Amino acid sequence: MTDLPPVRERQKPIKLAYFSLEIMLRTHIPTYAGGLGILAGDLLRSCADMRIPAVGVTLVYNGRNFNQVFQPDGTQTYEEVEWRKNDQFIRLPETITLKIDNQDVKVGVWRYDIVGYDEFVVPVFLLDTDHIDNEPWKKHITDNLYGGEHYARVCQEIVLGIGGVKMLRELGYFEIEQYHMNEGHACFVPLGLLPEHNYNDDEVRRKCVFTTHTPIPEGHDIFSYEHVQKYAQEYLPWHIKKLATEEAFHTTHLAMNMSHYTFGVSQKHGEVTRHLFPGKDIHAITNGVHHRTWTCSNMQDLYNKYMEEWNQDPSLFTEVVHRIPGDELWRAHQEAKKILVNYVNKHLTSSQDEEGKEHPVPEELFDTDTLTIALARRPVPYKRPLLVYSDLNRLIRLGAGRLQIIQSGKSHPDDKNSQAIVSEILKISKKLKGILRIVYLENYSPKIARLLTSGCDVWLNTPRRPLEASGTSGMKAAMNGVLNFSVLDGWWIEGFHMAPQAGWSIGPLDDKLQPSNDDQVDSDDLYRKLENEILPLYYNNRTEWITRMKHAITLGAYFNTHRCMKEYQEKAYRL
Repeated sequence: MTDLPPVRERQKPIKLAYFSLEIMLRTHIPTYAGGLGILAGDLLRSCADMRIPAVGVTLVYNGRNFNQVFQPDGTQTYEEVEWRKNDQFIRLPETITLKIDNQDVKVGVWRYDIVGYDEFVVPVFLLDTDHIDNEPWKKHITDNLYGGEHYARVCQEIVLGIGGVKMLRELGYFEIEQYHMNEGHACFVPLGLLPEHNYNDDEVRRKCVFTTHTPIPEGHDIFSYEHVQKYAQEYLPWHIKKLATEEAFHTTHLAMNMSHYTFGVSQKHGEVTRHLFPGKDIHAITNGVHHRTWTCSNMQDLYNKYMEEWNQDPSLFTEVVHRIPGDELWRAHQEAKKILVNYVNKHLTSSQDEEGKEHPVPEELFDTDTLTIALARRPVPYKRPLLVYSDLNRLIRLGAGRLQIIQSGKSHPDDKNSQAIVSEILKISKKLKGILRIVYLENYSPKIARLLTSGCDVWLNTPRRPLEASGTSGMKAAMNGVLNFSVLDGWWIEGFHMAPQAGWSIGPLDDKLQPSNDDQVDSDDLYRKLENEILPLYYNNRTEWITRMKHAITLGAYFNTHRCMKEYQEKAYRL
């Protein structure tokens, strides 16, 4: 070990430093894009609840942020949203200097505290190149998550990995047992550790753990060595091609080769990842969600009444079947459904003009008596958000007057293909106005996710197998007593096996490790089960429906981030 530089205050030893390019701290703070960041935030919240000495490391993004706005004709526009980091974080005095493109880049840091159930604090440090001493191109490195000019992505990863390690030392964190890289974006972390360990790969490897979330080759960051050497020459060891592959700088290979433990985020995803990276030792720890964050207030009141310690011990969800009366569970769900319906009726998208949107006719309004299906994902083809509309005549025949559908998902302003998917759903909602109630909610966010996963009756998920690495929205729905109706992929393979009464499957269980789905087979199964099983059960046998709700909630005993952190400690963090 090299001599340690002087610091203002040496911090106590900690168990974990968790590095992620995105971490969801609060709904309105733009430090995340989707599930990767939401998971990171949930894991750190569990660390705080479980009193695990840990810190999070990420970036703060200073660029422009946009809200999605639907026009009556189905087109989408975007309006800028202003936010100020000074209102959300504490600015710390520490700064570091990195060499990027052979130039000095100043990096500052902000702090956000995640406070656990009994007030234990896990700090998150957000690195920032928007420094007064930096030239404009340097300031822009931390402008936008996954955005900016061509150089921005590799520069962001340098700041996160090299800068994160260096900043932790500046803040006084020298004794850290494990460095956890969340996705390949954090692959520079071991390169930042190598100089401290005399470039001994094995010593660094013992301190690093890696999670991959991506089930397709195109999802892994790969840079040319010419590009990486231009910006990161200072930090590349002589044997970098041995670590990150000869052909190109492959972030996932680098992270795997410099970690003693690599895992996927569901058992199926572990198989898929071993197929993508043959010869690698890849395990799997299935994702979970932070139970206190994603359980709605009505359900929390009910759980507090009958399972007093559930806040601290989510394994108590197994007791729901025996402890909670069915009528009280149904009443709590209907209260959550009413909140969702009230929100939806203020954001209808089936009208052709502003007048119709402001003053909808009664038959357009959603209600709490109709079976309500929700699906909310990033609108991209492999998620198949249009599958439920494959046969509109059949959907109308089985669902008119008996079914209402809520969708949401935010398209990037530059993603025309994604916007086209949303426009098609908006067009369908207008076409079926007065026949079948369909709404697409603007600006999908954790706030809207909480409404949907607690207020709908059925959570629908229709991705192409095996491209759902995990999928945590269905876990959130289950914790609120919502039944899943999903393709058997990601977490739902495990969830459906554990509790078949917690929902329904769509299509066959497919053991293939590459996409080979038949949309016709899946849509036929979706319609058949809706018509013959789900709708009759909802309207004709409430007692059995409530029993199924209880079985759904029991899944929360396993699919939570407290269990994840226990597994990480037992398998990955213990040497």
